[in-house]
Amino acid sequence: MTEEAGTGDQTTEAEPTGDPADLMERIVNLAKRRGFIFPSADIYGGFRSTYDYGPLGVLLLRNVKDAWWRSMVQLRHDVLGLDAAILSAPRIWEASGHLANFTDPLVDCRNCHERWRADKIGDSCPNCGSADLTEPRAFNLMFKTFAGPVEEDATVAYLRPETAQGMFVNFANVLQTSRKKPPFGIAQVGKSFRNEITPQNFVFRTREFEQMEMEYFVPPDEADHWFRYWLTERFNWYLDLGIPEEKLRLRHHATDELSHYSSGTADVEFLFPWGWDELEGIANRGNFDLTAHAEASGEKLEYFDQATGERYVPHVIEPAAGATRTMMAFLLAAYHEDEVGGEARSVLRLDPRLAPYQVAVLPLSKKDTLEPTALEVLGLLQPVCMCDYDTTQSIGKRYRRQDEVGTPYCVTVDFDTLEDRAVTVRDRDTTEQVRVPIDSLVAEIRGRLGR
Repeated sequence: MTEEAGTGDQTTEAEPTGDPADLMERIVNLAKRRGFIFPSADIYGGFRSTYDYGPLGVLLLRNVKDAWWRSMVQLRHDVLGLDAAILSAPRIWEASGHLANFTDPLVDCRNCHERWRADKIGDSCPNCGSADLTEPRAFNLMFKTFAGPVEEDATVAYLRPETAQGMFVNFANVLQTSRKKPPFGIAQVGKSFRNEITPQNFVFRTREFEQMEMEYFVPPDEADHWFRYWLTERFNWYLDLGIPEEKLRLRHHATDELSHYSSGTADVEFLFPWGWDELEGIANRGNFDLTAHAEASGEKLEYFDQATGERYVPHVIEPAAGATRTMMAFLLAAYHEDEVGGEARSVLRLDPRLAPYQVAVLPLSKKDTLEPTALEVLGLLQPVCMCDYDTTQSIGKRYRRQDEVGTPYCVTVDFDTLEDRAVTVRDRDTTEQVRVPIDSLVAEIRGRLGR
């Protein structure tokens, strides 16, 4: 019989401390302690604004991206995938306007010599409090490098600051090879790079990050309809994966916030510990991008409708989300504190589709007599879902460890298993335990996971 045996001890919910800074500190500590996120180059003192995703973090981030891909590509017939190059030619960024306009306002503190993004601070330096700041000047966020062994103007290349342009410059290629007609989309998940002046808030704003973007090409007179459609679709995606509605909002940009090419933009925002901030932007970009690249390249980027004889440049609706900051939002939303049998615990109530491990297999004892059966159970479940296998410390401590990393179900192999060929399945959220025959275990877990 395992700890918390039977139907499970009573759980008593207790909200985390009301101090947002304390919640943020707990998440950052948990992320490192449990292997979600490590500061990059930690043994060398770190490298500012870069992070490495550990054994659990790489699984969680992958699950976030997979959930996005499933909803945006796999479950649709009108969206196709792409993986464009990270290194790109300057002409792409000239045409898109990034070389001229992709800037933030930079100021220097004359007292302590720190540099800041002017629109993110007040009238004084956040470091020393001095009001002696330089006038703001434009700072381009593009990372510039050289392709080839010679560093000269002819070999300049850029790390992409967004994934979108790769989809625009491949519009004709995808159109011709897929035989799609508008409305249709091109989706991409990948790394982007921005030389942020003031990276901040853990993995929310970093210089290297991952995006989940889709460009949806539509007939011009249907743009407003599809803009409203994607606002609803994208907002509901976050709700479906477990973010409470009170922690989400849809904020439409004011006229003076809009990019010059946008007729409408709205952000899906999450209530972070520091306040409301963007998870995803949905923009009605008009035909700016395809027109700009067509003019710069000399290639036609348009659609000819054979049924009507009409030729037009499609308008574009762009849902663009940050994968890394979305992962962070799911961690914050899932974090809870409660009591089980009078003992405090912290738990990540992650949706099973996002949790790093869906199941942990836990032999009650390290004794050799249990290991063969425990490994047999593990082998049955591994083709179904991502599994952990843990033999260290008491079963109660192992339950708490799995709760804290968000594992929805624990399967315990005990000495009774050797007699009755059954195991105990424990639910993370209710702590309820049921006895399940090994022969029925895969079906039981599939049913619980909806697979």
